[in-house]
Amino acid sequence: MAASRYRRFLKLCEEWPLDETKRGRDLGAYLRQRVAQAFREGENTQISEPETCDQMYESLARLHSNYYKHKYPRPRDTGFSGLTVEECRIVLATDTLEEFKEMNKGIWKKLQDKFSTKSPDEKTKA
Repeated sequence: MAASRYRRFLKLCEEWPLDETKRGRDLGAYLRQRVAQAFREGENTQISEPETCDQMYESLARLHSNYYKHKYPRPRDTGFSGLTVEECRIVLATDTLEEFKEMNKGIWKKLQDKFSTKSPDEKTKA
């Protein structure tokens, strides 16, 4: 039975799209990572809680198939912000969020970063 669960999760991972604009924050990449951790031994993995595993799969499958999008259709393709889906994707892209973060830095912090003697590798460690 674990083998069929493993195959179902693998199929779901293959079908789940990766969003390259969300580096380090993509749900598809996270899902692949978690499946690899949960099924370390592949089809031979022993599952301690099969009911919980099945519930997780069913929940993820409903999200992937847009079950709730079809069950509860929206009257418009915009949210409370008035942005379209594509505009939201652009705003939530990792590059755009980094630009916003840079814009929000104070002038003193920008000057410190610009004239700091640390190399870029050392800055990420700190």
